Amino acid sequence: MKVILQQDVKGQGKKGQMIEASDGYARNFLLPRKLAVPATAENVNTMKMQEKARKAQQAAEKAEAEAVAARLEQLSVKVVAKGGNGGRLFGAVTSKEIADALSAQHGISIPKTKIVQDEPIKAFGGYTLKVKLGYEVTGTLKVVVAEN
Repeated sequence: MKVILQQDVKGQGKKGQMIEASDGYARNFLLPRKLAVPATAENVNTMKMQEKARKAQQAAEKAEAEAVAARLEQLSVKVVAKGGNGGRLFGAVTSKEIADALSAQHGISIPKTKIVQDEPIKAFGGYTLKVKLGYEVTGTLKVVVAEN
């Protein structure tokens, strides 16, 4: 029996896939638990429409991520921190502080988890950080750490 999965089913397939399942498995397990629907012409058409809408949404999100990456290339974020002698900071500049400064100064909100720091920023000066925006799009962000 052909069915269209409504959720991921271990050992069978992912959501939105059309699979061939045995009649008993489909009737007694997949259909009653709403894990799948029969592959009728109407359901197949609905599946194709949902797939098309999902691809369009992903394309729009990728284009938006690329636009944000291009915008980040031209920006510089200034983070103010307290420091001691020799240009060293008390503590380190975190991704959260950088994300907050980016939001406050330029109006771009990026989650702190998307900002990649190879090593903690513990001194004053300029740094270049990677920002993973999703859909294999990465941008670079210039951060200037200034003394308070």
